[in-house]
Amino acid sequence: MQLTPDEVRHVAELAKLRLSEEEIAEYAQQLSAILEFADSVREVDTSGVPPTPYVHPLVNVMRADEPEPGLSNQEALANAPDSADGFFRVRAIFGDHSQ
Repeated sequence: MQLTPDEVRHVAELAKLRLSEEEIAEYAQQLSAILEFADSVREVDTSGVPPTPYVHPLVNVMRADEPEPGLSNQEALANAPDSADGFFRVRAIFGDHSQ
C-alpha cells in the first residue's frame, strides 16, 4: 500500500506534528514499507495455530503480599514539615484555581 503525501500530512495533522516537505516524502516511503510488510504477514497461513495471548509464560516476580506492621503515628510524622494533634498539617486551598 503506497501512502500519498496528503495522507502523511493528514496523519501528521492528527498527531499535531509539523513536517517539512522532505520529511513528508521520507515518511511516505517509510510508512508505505511498513504497511507493505504488514500485508505480507497477513498472507501467512495461521489456520493451524491456536490464539496465543502471551509468547512467554507469565511469572510473578514480586514477593508474596504479606501483612506487616506499619509505622507508628510518631514515625509517620517524624519528617513532616508541619503536624498537629497526630495529623499532617497542610495549607488550605480554597477558591478558583484557574488564576
